[in-house]
Amino acid sequence: MSFFTQDYLDFFKELAPNNNKDWFDANRKRYEKSVKKPFQDFVQHLISEITKKDKAFKDVEAKDCIFRINRDIRFAKDKSPYKLMMSAVIAPNGKKSKAVNGVYFELTPEHVRVYGGVYEIEKEDLQLVREGIAADPAKFKKAYSDPGFTSVFGEIRGEKNKTLPKELKDAGEKEPLLFNKQWYFYAEFPAEKILDSKLDKLILDCFDAGRPVENYFNELIRRN
Repeated sequence: MSFFTQDYLDFFKELAPNNNKDWFDANRKRYEKSVKKPFQDFVQHLISEITKKDKAFKDVEAKDCIFRINRDIRFAKDKSPYKLMMSAVIAPNGKKSKAVNGVYFELTPEHVRVYGGVYEIEKEDLQLVREGIAADPAKFKKAYSDPGFTSVFGEIRGEKNKTLPKELKDAGEKEPLLFNKQWYFYAEFPAEKILDSKLDKLILDCFDAGRPVENYFNELIRRN
C-alpha cells in the first residue's frame, strides 16, 4: 500500500524557499496530515515487518525512531530551522541504540536513501572492531563481498586514518578497510519511490541486504 501522497514531496519543495517559522506555522496542519502522520505510520509498519524477521525489534515504537524535523542550529552557520526531509533509524533501542543492528533511511524530494553500518563509534569500540578485523580478515571480507550486499550497496564507505597502531600495520596492508574509522554503506533511489506502493519492500530488501555486514559488526561490538 502507499503511505504518501504527492503533497509529501510538494511540502518539502515549498518549504525549501520558505524555511521559516511563519511559513511552517501557516502550513502546520498540512505538515501533520501529509508528512508527520503518514511517516509515523510508515515507520511503525516497517517495525512490524522487521519484527517478523528479528524479535529484538518487538518493543520498538515509531516515536523512538523518528528524527525531529527541527534542525539543531545552535552551532550552525545555516540558521534555517527545518530539515527538508523526514528520517528514522529502526534499531532495537531506536535513536538511542548503540548496536549496529537496524536501518536508517531518509525520504527527501531529491531521493530515497537507505543506510547501514558504523557511522559513529566510540574509541574503545573502534579498537575492538579493528582488532576483530585483523584477527580474521577473511571473515570480514566474506561479509562485505556477499553478493546480496554488493548488488544493493556496492561497497563500504567511511573516513580513514592515515596511520594505524603498530600492531595493526601488517593486517592493514592486507585489508585496507582496517584504516577506516567508519564503515557505513548506503543505497540511493529516485524520490518517486516515496509514492510507490512497494516503498516498504524497497527498504526491507535493503535491510536484508545489509544484514551480513551488520551482524559481523554486532559480533565484535556486542552492544544494544
